[in-house]
Amino acid sequence: MTERLTALDIPEPAEADLSPAMQAYFARCREKLGLVPNVLRAHAFDEGKLAAFIGIYNDLMLAPSGLTKTEREMIAVAVSAENRCVYCLTAHGAALRELTGDPALAEVIAQNWRAAPLPARQRAILGFAVKLTRTPAEMGEADRAALRDAGLDERAIWDVAAVAAFFNMSNRLASAVEMQPNPDYHHAARSPRA
Repeated sequence: MTERLTALDIPEPAEADLSPAMQAYFARCREKLGLVPNVLRAHAFDEGKLAAFIGIYNDLMLAPSGLTKTEREMIAVAVSAENRCVYCLTAHGAALRELTGDPALAEVIAQNWRAAPLPARQRAILGFAVKLTRTPAEMGEADRAALRDAGLDERAIWDVAAVAAFFNMSNRLASAVEMQPNPDYHHAARSPRA
């Protein structure tokens, strides 16, 4: 019996029916992560949409940026917490625990980032990302200035906005279809690194 990916009755294609490039990508996921994230499997019914999702995700989260990978995952977690997105909180909470080696910090960010012991730069980043999530029409120059004051350049400010915007879109899709996180994420990186 296969696990349920979403509340929609859209059949997941067999991996062998995907293009050779997508089969290779799924194999790399298994090699690096030990699993194929359910978000990818859920998108697999439309390989064009899957490729677009992977492309923008990889660009925002893995490509060179004015933000560290940890900061990008912090944005993913804080935005997903604001949106109460079970899938993204679970998956990106696991990634943040892994990147920081500090499960307690990652959990506090997931529960209430304002209570986390963060440096001014990361506090400004998360404040901007959450305001963009809650009240986008209220964003203004003062919000960008706060990021500049925290040491971010114009490119990094763009990246904060782009990552927050992507996770707002992704959260809404995951919530709309009740996307289920991979069970492995719940247990990942729960012990501090020695």
